[in-house]
Amino acid sequence: MKAAPTPDRRGLAAGPVRTSVVAAGGGRAAVALARAAVAALALAASTAVPAAPPPVVALPELDVAGYMGTWHQVAWFPNRFQKQCVADTTATYRRVEGGVEVTNRCRTADGSFDSVTGLARPLDARIEGERLRPARLEVSFLPEWLRWLPFWGSYWVVLLADDGRYAVVSEPRREYLWVLTRGPELAGADEVAIRSRLAELGFTAYPFRPGGA
Repeated sequence: MKAAPTPDRRGLAAGPVRTSVVAAGGGRAAVALARAAVAALALAASTAVPAAPPPVVALPELDVAGYMGTWHQVAWFPNRFQKQCVADTTATYRRVEGGVEVTNRCRTADGSFDSVTGLARPLDARIEGERLRPARLEVSFLPEWLRWLPFWGSYWVVLLADDGRYAVVSEPRREYLWVLTRGPELAGADEVAIRSRLAELGFTAYPFRPGGA
């Protein structure tokens, strides 16, 4: 038989007293561990990598003939190759053999106009009749004799008003964006609609400068 524990001076068994102390210490340790676990979870949640935005998708098709003509730039993501432009920026498109001729024009700080002409051609797309499927082009502003070089920029039409009064152009990396309109100004309701759609496409964290510069 196991010997009974020896009573201490208070008349309590020494063994059970030691056991209760251990049990109490274990409870405090469990609480501390639980608190540490909660804190770790909170920290992980606060430092979690945000979900990647959805990929940029061009419109499934574009009426090429309807897209030709002059557009006004009314908002854009600032870029180095338009840094000389201060106002009145336009883009004019014209069908030519091999694609679409692109002429960009803007007013500079001294009041003169700067312009450049390039070529846009289908990028992983095809033109069937007057429909570009999907609405993906690539553009080069190099001289014609240098366009064999791999310096072409993506030009994807990602948004187009039903009546063609405005269009939004971007590219897969979301580094560049232009809002184009047929008139020199963008209606307030159209701006709200465009910003909402851009948020859905994952453009919310990027600068957006209104104006024709």
